[in-house]
Amino acid sequence: MPPRRQSAAPGSRRPLAVGVWLLPLPGLIAALVLLGLTSTPVSWRLLGGAALVGATLGLVMLWRERTSYSMRTLASVVAALRDGDFSIRAHAGPGRHAIEALAGEINALADTLREQRLGALEASALLRTAIEELDAAIFTFDDTRRLRLANRAAERLLARPVEQLLGRTADELGLAASLEGEASRVAPMTFPGGIGRFGFRRSQFRQGGRPHQLLVVADLSRALRDEERQAWQRLLRVLGHELNNSLAPIKSVAGTLADLCRQDPPPPDWREDVRDGLALISARAEALSRFMQAYSQLARLPAPRCAPMEVGPWIERVAGLETRVPVLVRPGPPVTLHADRDQLEQLLINLVRNAADAVIEAADQGPPDRDNAIEIQWVRVGREVEVRITDTGPGLANPANLFVPFFTTKPGGSGIGLTLCRQIVEAHEGRLTLENRPDRPGCLACLRLPCPSPPSSEPG
Repeated sequence: MPPRRQSAAPGSRRPLAVGVWLLPLPGLIAALVLLGLTSTPVSWRLLGGAALVGATLGLVMLWRERTSYSMRTLASVVAALRDGDFSIRAHAGPGRHAIEALAGEINALADTLREQRLGALEASALLRTAIEELDAAIFTFDDTRRLRLANRAAERLLARPVEQLLGRTADELGLAASLEGEASRVAPMTFPGGIGRFGFRRSQFRQGGRPHQLLVVADLSRALRDEERQAWQRLLRVLGHELNNSLAPIKSVAGTLADLCRQDPPPPDWREDVRDGLALISARAEALSRFMQAYSQLARLPAPRCAPMEVGPWIERVAGLETRVPVLVRPGPPVTLHADRDQLEQLLINLVRNAADAVIEAADQGPPDRDNAIEIQWVRVGREVEVRITDTGPGLANPANLFVPFFTTKPGGSGIGLTLCRQIVEAHEGRLTLENRPDRPGCLACLRLPCPSPPSSEPG
């Protein structure tokens, strides 16, 4: 409860007291005038003066008492508001007296404060309920690194009730390292209530004028295991499909050749059958070898070696490598990236090659647009550069499987081109999207890469 304020100094009440005692002054003057009249008997003059003075003093005392009572009532209401009690109200009559107007304003202030407090209590209760229901552990530490708030997930993580946690330091709780270093990170940790990989996010706020830290700890082990299991399932499904495509014909041909060897005498064309069977086995083994090499290339992508590179020459150089269909480059603003030149060239080569393959495929269905078969342009969007590659091919038939490793619709394709492109883009902290063109048949590949801020053109 906040301390009560000191009452006003006596000097501040003197004008009111002096004003109260000056009120009977006209009555006293009238009494003196009445006593000075010579035409009236003295007894009547004394009696009238005494009655006039008494009535005046009575009215003054009554007015002073009522005023004092009203002021004390208003002071009590204000004191209750200061103490957080919004149930007390002052009586405000319909008159136009200043005290009644003041009482009405104080009552209105009490109603406003009551509504604000109820709103704050309801919002606080909702926030606390939401925090309690979160699966992530929530911790709040003050400027001395003592725990001030923890939810049920925090209790489960530390395997102790909240009553035993509040007031303890971060060192005692084993969370000191989480309040230092990067504000957001993922690390393997061991807690009394769980072991695995946890995500840590930390932020700061002020309460009561003092700095506090909010720490959110989320167990990522289950989510990571689910993602890992799904990734393995997709990979094994594709690997099984590719292996069956090669091993099934090899097994069939091997069985046929074994039957030929058991025939005595062999058929007259057995040499030709053996030669064709061995050729098929060799071709499927070679295809399986190419598949495994593609897998190795996808699994061993090195980290990018970043250096300054210009966007315009990079795009012009890659566009000149495609000679099967025309490639139109629409120049954009001068932009310098900090990236791995070799990896970005390989990425753009794959995208342009895919676009050219799509245009050539569309040529079988009708005459292609030879003037603008492929267009490449780039624009700057904030702190990123956006490279757009459009083609006049048939478009995307199955967008959901674009980035699935080893999935391909091309005869003899490895199915790792777009997956490799996405890995290169994500290693450069960028994004790659492919979608059908909205204006006509064809595909739009949108590549976004971060780039440094342009130099300021304003005078220093």
